[in-house]
Amino acid sequence: MTKVRRSDRLIDMTRYLLERPHTLVPLTYFSKRYDSAKSSISEDLAIVRRVFANRQTGILETVPGAAGGVRFIPTIGEAEAEAFITEMSHRLSETDRLLPGGYVYLSDLLGTPDVLRQIGRLIATQYLDAKVDAVMTVATKGIPIAQSVSQYLDVPFVIVRRDSKITEGSTVSVNYVSASSARIEKMELSKRSLPAGSRVLIVDDFMKGGGTVNGMRSLIKEFDAELVGISVFAEGNFSGDRMVTDYTSLIRVDEVDTKANTLHAIAGNYLAQNQDRLHALKK
Repeated sequence: MTKVRRSDRLIDMTRYLLERPHTLVPLTYFSKRYDSAKSSISEDLAIVRRVFANRQTGILETVPGAAGGVRFIPTIGEAEAEAFITEMSHRLSETDRLLPGGYVYLSDLLGTPDVLRQIGRLIATQYLDAKVDAVMTVATKGIPIAQSVSQYLDVPFVIVRRDSKITEGSTVSVNYVSASSARIEKMELSKRSLPAGSRVLIVDDFMKGGGTVNGMRSLIKEFDAELVGISVFAEGNFSGDRMVTDYTSLIRVDEVDTKANTLHAIAGNYLAQNQDRLHALKK
């Protein structure tokens, strides 16, 4: 086997770690992969760790012991988080984004890979210390967000549906009240989707009164699972009492003018709730 040069090792090692967040990789694996001594691999990893920390790409955690190794934990830096949320606030404030019924058009943003990557990093950073077993969302617009978050947390995501699919097998269903329309709605989840005792993170694209999120919270209880947190990409103004109060939003729509068909968006509560965490990642 031809010995791999350090520059090649560093590039390939970095790629390997970035593609496998939260996965423990033994040093012996890298040693065999590059036909290099463990001491050389340790030196390489020290370089990767320093660059990740300086660029606030993430944390390269070392796990000691015979069964140990290294684990990459993705994060986002404070400046990058602020810049992204500011950009999204401006883009949500663009003209003609307000739809009939007070809905906000988000499909262009949530169909953009780079936007989804940043959303995933932001939410994953908030829950990097929490043990999350699954990410839950409701079909359909929350699916790309759930997929991005689950990738950065390296956990499965489950999709709650409002109508049963024969491919889902037997399901558990709950009735919930839609806060915006005050109607009784139904949502369901396949029995095979969520093991009992799972710690679940709820994510969604947009929240008004919180009825849908509250329905998912009820489903979690039906599965004897535990709610870890609630994160939404954007929240809108709601005149009544929200059914959900403990949540994080990246963006908040604070002004809506239905006559002019315009809205105005600002940063949600994410930065305020995660200020200490984001600041600590700079050190």
